[in-house]
Amino acid sequence: MDAAEWDARYAQSELVWGAPPNGTVVEHVHGLERRITLQPDAPGEAPPPLPRALDLGCGEGRNAVWLATHGWQVRAVDFSQVAVDKGRTIASRLSRSVRGRIDWQCADVTDPAAAGITGPFELILLVYLHLPPGPRRALLAQLADLLSPGGTLLVLGHDTTNITEGHGGPQDPAILFTPHDILADLGAAGDHLRVGVADRVLRPTEAGDAIDALVVATRVVPDLDQQAVESPA
Repeated sequence: MDAAEWDARYAQSELVWGAPPNGTVVEHVHGLERRITLQPDAPGEAPPPLPRALDLGCGEGRNAVWLATHGWQVRAVDFSQVAVDKGRTIASRLSRSVRGRIDWQCADVTDPAAAGITGPFELILLVYLHLPPGPRRALLAQLADLLSPGGTLLVLGHDTTNITEGHGGPQDPAILFTPHDILADLGAAGDHLRVGVADRVLRPTEAGDAIDALVVATRVVPDLDQQAVESPA
């Protein structure tokens, strides 16, 4: 499905996915902003004033808006201009300080570098963005490198088993994934991530429970003592 098709879908109703944030995102991100130790991006620099989040494939911005209201500086990116415009309209109803925390962008979400997304980010959300295995693996490798030390990557999408055992969602198995698939993708990205959650989760829908695949991983904070040992004198 290309951007024009998504533009048409988002133009059909006020909010395709509803206003509340995704429940699984809230469960695993709520309070994270208070537990993060913000670090300078380079020696001698001051830490960022707020934790930074990238919501890639943000849709109409329900998760981005929730993050901004909870103290995050958010970059919300989607390849549908209609979705981005709707998100910006929703955010315009918030206080100036909150809406000022969201940077909206319409861009190719599969190529962060071309979109000028350089990071680092304390949180990266990849929620219901379904790609074939090759592009997905390449994107996850890029996103892993955009995490700040201690930063969290949350990947959530329709599980492969949702076609036969769940409800709704894409019916093309070529773009669905399992937690194991994401672990394999992240393993190919290097050993600087620590996986905290890799599981299937149920999501209630009107037709019954949908089955999602969830992986939450954290970028390892370098050991300062080990860095001192490895650094040349």
